[in-house]
Amino acid sequence: MHEESLEELEVELSILIRRITHTSSHKKNGNLDRSAYLLLHEIVTKGPAGVKALATEFQLDVSTVSRQAAALEQKGYLFRIPDETDGRAYTLQITDIGLEELKKEKQFRKKRVAEVTNVWSEEERETFARLLKKYNQSAMNVNNT
Repeated sequence: MHEESLEELEVELSILIRRITHTSSHKKNGNLDRSAYLLLHEIVTKGPAGVKALATEFQLDVSTVSRQAAALEQKGYLFRIPDETDGRAYTLQITDIGLEELKKEKQFRKKRVAEVTNVWSEEERETFARLLKKYNQSAMNVNNT
């Protein structure tokens, strides 16, 4: 039974990733791709952050996050706050424009999730969210060891 549940979970995760990727690539609304959305969401949720902290959080290379942040800064979604103790360091903060784009994107994504789960009970949504969060946290812990 253990092997069967692992196989079913692996296949269903692959299908989920494929469907999300397909939906994202055919999306007509919003200006934020997945990485931009997550980066802005992290800053709004946890406050201004440096590139290194964001890279650690997302398990990405600092140069990758730096490029993503630069693109968001160029669009006017982020701005840099210089570190007073280290002239080279800075933290990133979201702008009003960035916050507005994040809100629009979040609404679009929530609407999409509502469409997909429209026949689910609230309990089923809560259970799925809880288990998906647990999976994501476990994946983060495994990748950090």
